[in-house]
Amino acid sequence: MEIFTAIKQDHDHQRTLLSMLEDTSGDSLVRKKYYNELKDALAAHAIAEERYFYAPLMKSDMTIEDSRHGIAEHHEIDELIEALDNTQFSDPSWLVTLKKLKDKVEHHLADEERAFFQRAGKVLNNSEKSQLADEYQQEMQAQR
Repeated sequence: MEIFTAIKQDHDHQRTLLSMLEDTSGDSLVRKKYYNELKDALAAHAIAEERYFYAPLMKSDMTIEDSRHGIAEHHEIDELIEALDNTQFSDPSWLVTLKKLKDKVEHHLADEERAFFQRAGKVLNNSEKSQLADEYQQEMQAQR
């Protein structure tokens, strides 16, 4: 497996969780469950992606700006998660903030999948793509 496939699998999981969470209501157990799962998934993904995708790509002029941009977006996602953590599930503003989070996450995923992956594919050789996927997946398992 290549690093792009490993990351894309997590992206698809995040999209699913965001959609399911958006369909929940109020202070329900389902909302709490999906939110905690999403929060954990985003945190683990950010750590693994920054270590085993962005860090190696920061060594290349072709991908350093993409890497910096991705890390900055991870911080913006963290800020939205913090805002959600500080808002009651039943507060109408919680869903408004969730929609901002969904937009930010989906923008981030699309940036990576549509442009960054192509540039990274030119920087990394096949062995690196495979090795990074293994390390990324190991980190994801360790974060769970």
